[in-house]
Amino acid sequence: MIEFAVDVKGLTRVFDTFVAVDHIDLRVATGTVFGFLGPNGAGKSTTIRMLCGILRPSGGTGTVGGFDIATQTEQLKSNIGYMSQRFSLYEELTVEENLRFFAGIYNVRGAQRQARIAWAVEMAGLRGREHLKTRELAGGWRQRLALGCAVLHEPPILFLDEPTSGVDPASRRNFWEMIGELSSRGITVFVTTHYMDEAEHCDELALIYGGRLVATGSPATLKHRYMSRALLALECGDLMSAFAALKPEPALTGVALFGTALHLTADDETAARVAVAARLQAAGISIQRLERIEPSLEDTFVAIVEASGSNGARA
Repeated sequence: MIEFAVDVKGLTRVFDTFVAVDHIDLRVATGTVFGFLGPNGAGKSTTIRMLCGILRPSGGTGTVGGFDIATQTEQLKSNIGYMSQRFSLYEELTVEENLRFFAGIYNVRGAQRQARIAWAVEMAGLRGREHLKTRELAGGWRQRLALGCAVLHEPPILFLDEPTSGVDPASRRNFWEMIGELSSRGITVFVTTHYMDEAEHCDELALIYGGRLVATGSPATLKHRYMSRALLALECGDLMSAFAALKPEPALTGVALFGTALHLTADDETAARVAVAARLQAAGISIQRLERIEPSLEDTFVAIVEASGSNGARA
C-alpha cells in the first residue's frame, strides 16, 4: 500500500492570466478522511478536477494512487471514485438502472455487478426504492445514490466535490455517516466543502483561500495553532451597529459576524471586556450576553484568513 494517496507539489492552474490555483503542495495519507475547505470560489473544485485527471495542471507535479496526474490520467480515473457537486445521474432512469449503467462504465460485470449493486443499495439506504425514477427522489436520496454509483467499482480513493451542497441538515449528517463507513473499509476520502461543521469529521484538513493553501492540520491542531487568543460571543440589541462600533477597537484583534452574535478575539480578555462595554454604552447599545466560548472551525478559518493577509477569493 502506498503511503500517500495524494502527493502533489507546486500544483498550479492558470486560465489565461488568472491564477485559479497557486502552487499548492499537498499530501494525503492513505486511508484518511481529508477535508479540503474554503469559501465558494476559493479554488477547491479546480484543484479536485486536476487531481481526478479531468483538468490538466498548468504547472507542478503529482500523483494520485501512484498515477501521474498529467501523464497517466486514464489509469488514474479507473482507480478513483468521483462525485461532482452537480448532480450527474440520469433522472429518467430508475435507481437500479443508474446503478447498472455506472457498473457498465466501470466495467463491473457478472456476479460481481449484482453483488456490488446490492451492496450500494444497502449502503445508501435505498432498499425499496430501486424502481423509483431518480427524479422522484428527494435531494438527500439522490446524493446517496450518486455516492453509491461512485464506489461501485471499489475504488481505493474517493473524491467528493461539495457532496452535501444544497442538502438539508439531516441528510448531510446521514451522508457523513456513510463517509465514515467507507473510511472504516480503508478507502481514502478526499472531500471538498464550505461547511465548517462537516470539517470536524475529517482526520486532516487543508484550508484554501484565494487559490492558495493557508493552513493544514487536524481540526484540533488548527484550533490550537490559530485560536490561542480569547474568543468572546456578544449578543446585543443592534448587531450591525455594534459591529461598526467595535471594528476599530484596538483592544480587539478581530470582530466577525456569526449568525445572531458577534465573535470577538482579544489578547487581553479583561481589557477587551472593559473596552467593549465602554464602546457599546457610548453608542447606546445594550449588551444581552458577553461570554467566553470555545472556538469553532469557522472561527479558526476566519482567524487564518486574517493572518494570511489574503484579500480575495478565486474561482
